[in-house]
Amino acid sequence: MVSLTADMSPLHPDRNLALELVRATEAASIRAVPFIGRGDKEAADGAAVDAMRAFFSTVDFDGTIVIGEGEKDNAPMLYNGERVGSGRGPRCDVAVDPIDGTSLTAAGRQNALSVIAVSDHGTMLDASTVFYMDKLVTGPAGVGVVDIRLPIGENIRLLAKALGKPVDEIVVSVLNRPRHEKLIAEIREAGAGTRLMSDGDVAGGINAARHNARTDMCVGIGGSPEGIVTACAIKALGGHIQGILTPGNDDEKQKGRDAGLQVDGEVYEADGLVKGKNTIFVATGVTDGQLVAGVRREGDFLYTESVVLRGASGTLRRITSEHLTSKWL
Repeated sequence: MVSLTADMSPLHPDRNLALELVRATEAASIRAVPFIGRGDKEAADGAAVDAMRAFFSTVDFDGTIVIGEGEKDNAPMLYNGERVGSGRGPRCDVAVDPIDGTSLTAAGRQNALSVIAVSDHGTMLDASTVFYMDKLVTGPAGVGVVDIRLPIGENIRLLAKALGKPVDEIVVSVLNRPRHEKLIAEIREAGAGTRLMSDGDVAGGINAARHNARTDMCVGIGGSPEGIVTACAIKALGGHIQGILTPGNDDEKQKGRDAGLQVDGEVYEADGLVKGKNTIFVATGVTDGQLVAGVRREGDFLYTESVVLRGASGTLRRITSEHLTSKWL
């Protein structure tokens, strides 16, 4: 029998790494503050990337970025394949999104996050050649109950039964995109409510999987990088996640095939997105949202709120920090 104290050493490298990574997401969020509501999402993202990259060099791990800013963003830093960290410590796969919700940040809207996800080396799916993924995320009640291959109405009814609540109390998060018009109509026809997101795919998925959250399910096509990041968090929350890669054209489909990806409607289960339970997910709020509060400035001080989820221990920790404004802005 595994001892309950087996993972409680203060020197446990995974725990130390999880807490160290918070410094990088805090830095990215704080550096984005001057750009909140200013309409320039590229400037906000650039500031966050610079800050996150600088702090990575101080963290003792040997990371390879599997999901980064990527070719879609023509990024000079935090690109796919870049090595990050001090080079000392555990070898890890790393997924980063210095700002998940650059448009939200530029518009001053809610649910923008700075995000890092980490797993053991060689365990994270590299889906960088296919930009979009159809996802289904729920909390623990959906495990073994819902399935992305079923009609959305049936999944809603199955989840409602598992949760012991009427269908009309089920709330489903969906990105508000023209491609989801039919999906949104089907959700409402089934009797459930919708929570339409302008952006913030990662926060939407995590909120659907959290205990006592305001939403019960997150569905629809969003970024494939966000799907991998979300999977790392769902492992810690004990929730359900499935994904289907959705290439936009034949050229992208062929690139996916060449990279060894399944691009013909096959379903990636949670372990297909990220193998094993040794995952870390760290997020700091840029703007206010359901998951975490955004950066708040009060005179000489800046306040941040972060969450740290570890798959190995199944814990979610909240970290609030106070920073001297003069050191940052």
